[in-house]
Formats: sequence, structure tokens, C-alpha cells
Amino acid sequence: MLVRDGDDGPEVFLQRRVEAMAFAAGMTVFPGGGVDPSDAQAEIGWAGPDPAWWGERFGIDAARAQALVCAAVRETFEECGVLLAGPTAETVVSDTAAYRAVRGALERRELSLGRFLSEENLVLRADLLRPWANWITPVVETRRYDTRFFVAVLPRGQRADGATTEAHEVRWCTPAQALDRWRSGLDVLLPPTWSQLMALAEFPSTAAILVANPVIEPIMPVLGAEEGQPRLGFPDNLRYFGELPDGSRIRGSQRPD
Repeated sequence: MLVRDGDDGPEVFLQRRVEAMAFAAGMTVFPGGGVDPSDAQAEIGWAGPDPAWWGERFGIDAARAQALVCAAVRETFEECGVLLAGPTAETVVSDTAAYRAVRGALERRELSLGRFLSEENLVLRADLLRPWANWITPVVETRRYDTRFFVAVLPRGQRADGATTEAHEVRWCTPAQALDRWRSGLDVLLPPTWSQLMALAEFPSTAAILVANPVIEPIMPVLGAEEGQPRLGFPDNLRYFGELPDGSRIRGSQRPD
């Protein structure tokens, strides 16, 4: 989850996935993707909390945690051109335009993140990321993921773009604006995305987001039934499905198929 400070408070970068995607087609999401085997490389310049710290926060071993952090950095660069790395442990790249060709090679898996950083003498800035949440796809889905959410502030001088084959359109907006678009039916949000936007909407600045210390416990929605209708159960699901105290529904809210 990339965030930046705006006139109306923190803004978050969102993408609408193309309709041809096998998973979450047409959904509005944060940049992200899967862990690649090359993300587990140990030979990488690293600044910030070590893999053991990340493993403790996410409840996994250090090796898997390192792969997750590397995947988060790589996917963020591939999908929106934002690179959380710098020449030293105290600096960050201010303009990623020089790495446009590298970005394509990473996306095509012709190059690994570790090799890229090593060849360019760059240090991965794990300290620019914060652990945020862990959601697991319901068992009723044919495609299942164990997803860790991170948050990072857009580095000064860098620009998030829509130069990816996976996104139909991109935008910066406040979490409240994103939720209003969902309520009006302009965007479709999966429960994990909705949940993170609800959480981010409570913060007055990116500085406040970075010092937050959310409790990270795995959340796996479970398909059940209420009043004869199928419904996923997860924290605050009644708000997601648009039920108001008087029993009416918010226009544009989504039900599972």
C-alpha cells in the first residue's frame, strides 16, 4: 500500500485490474503479486529491520520473511515504478526513469531483484516498509493466496504510474474517497482491500501510519449464510455488505457469487 500526504490527508495508490486477469479481474486493488523463487536470495544489500524481525511480525521464519519483503519491493517497482532502494542505507533513488528497461526485465523474469540491486550497487530499504495485515483467500475459491500487506510512503522525487499490463487505470485518492467510489458502485473492492482502506482512513498523516503498530493475525473469510443468503464472514463484514441499522443496504455493495 503506497501512501502519500495530500491536501485532504493521506492518499493511497490504487489500480483497477484488467478484465483479462485470472484473479480479481476488474477489481480495484493495491500494487502487489506473488513471491518468486529468486526473491529468496540471501546475497542482497539490506537496510532496516532484519528478516528475523519481519518473520516475528508475520509469524513465519526469517527466510520466508526475507522473500516476502523482497517480493513486496520487486512487485511495487514492477507494477508502478516505485523503487524502495537506494545507493546507501540512508538514501533512496529519487528518479527511477533510468531503470525503465530493468523494470521490464524484472516483470518478464529475465532478471532477479537481487541481481539488479547488486549490479546497480543499490541497497534494499526494508526500513521504508511497515508490516500491516495478513489475509488468506477463502477455501471456496479455486485460486488461493496467503497475502501479507505492507505499507510504504512514496519516496521523494519518485512517481507511481500505470505502466503495467495488469492495470486498466490507476489513481491516487484518500481512503475515504476510495470507499465512496465503492459505495457508489464505481469500483469493486475485495474484502481485504476494503478492510485496509477502512484502517488507513483513521490516520491523519503518513507519519501517523508509519508509527502505527497493528496486530497482525491471519484472517481467512469463511463462507456461511445469513437470512438464506450466502455471505462471507470476516471482521466488520456487515459494514462491507452494506447493512445499516435500519436494515437498508448501501448502493453498490458487493455479495459473493
